[in-house]
Amino acid sequence: MKIVFLETDTLGSDVNLDRFNTLGEVIKYPNTTAKEVPQRIKDADIIIVNKVAMNEETLSGADNLKLICLTATGTNIVDFEYTNSRNITVTNVKGYSTQSVIQHTFALFFYLYEKLSYYDQFVKSGEYIRSDIFSHFDKKFHELYGKTWGIIGLGEIGRGVGLIAKLFGCKVIYYSTSGKNNNEDFQRVDMDTLLKESDVISIHAPLNKATMDLIGEEELKKMKPSAILLNLGRGPIINEEALAKALKKDWIAGAGLDVLTIEPMAESNPLFEIKDSTKLIITPHIAWATVEARQRVTDEVYKNIIAYLNGEERNVVR
Repeated sequence: MKIVFLETDTLGSDVNLDRFNTLGEVIKYPNTTAKEVPQRIKDADIIIVNKVAMNEETLSGADNLKLICLTATGTNIVDFEYTNSRNITVTNVKGYSTQSVIQHTFALFFYLYEKLSYYDQFVKSGEYIRSDIFSHFDKKFHELYGKTWGIIGLGEIGRGVGLIAKLFGCKVIYYSTSGKNNNEDFQRVDMDTLLKESDVISIHAPLNKATMDLIGEEELKKMKPSAILLNLGRGPIINEEALAKALKKDWIAGAGLDVLTIEPMAESNPLFEIKDSTKLIITPHIAWATVEARQRVTDEVYKNIIAYLNGEERNVVR
């Protein structure tokens, strides 16, 4: 059996892939373009992939292909009409990054809320050495206790964020993007209420017709001038041009993003112009990427392959 990894760089060089060698011949490519896929998988029985499109154009020459293992939850790269027509099984991985994303949500929040970039630079610039008092509080910040934390997208990650926010003493409210989510732990509200009442809004929703451009200029104007907006969902949920305008005009206090509409970031992205780290922090889609989560991805892929070889269905998507 021949197994081909098409994009090991998306997992990181520190992740251990040795266990796959027990299954057969393993070929690893750091990165693969769509044009390179046909040649690289022509003899493959199993391919492991993250971002490259899986469709007739890339797969038609892979006569031996039986299984595609996605190293992600999302399945938008797969043309299921084509893979189903060839009886190619597709699996994904779920729940591997929940704790990592929850953790990163609060990392982004506190970096902004407590103006940590400013105070870090105050010390490193030598200003603290020259200070005549023991403390310094030119950049004002507040307690999280007693504030309202609004959540858009109350899946597993959103619920985890909500529970931790409650431990900090927050009132937690949420907006269901599907209109179907009811949770007794938190108060469900409409979008207008969430925008107007929240001191913090964190987004943990998938990208679909209901969430595309969900936060635009009109929505940003409804938020408190002191509010922090966090996006741990998908980039296009927030209109980036509107967000840049909101930050420049102080409609909101700050934004923390781990996702963008185009990744890697485009030079033309209007948010690239904002260099004030007390207002904006953007991390390069790393919320999911703790060492533990990345290893968990590969462990889940391995289990998916074992299940397939044993004639079992595990994380199969169609």
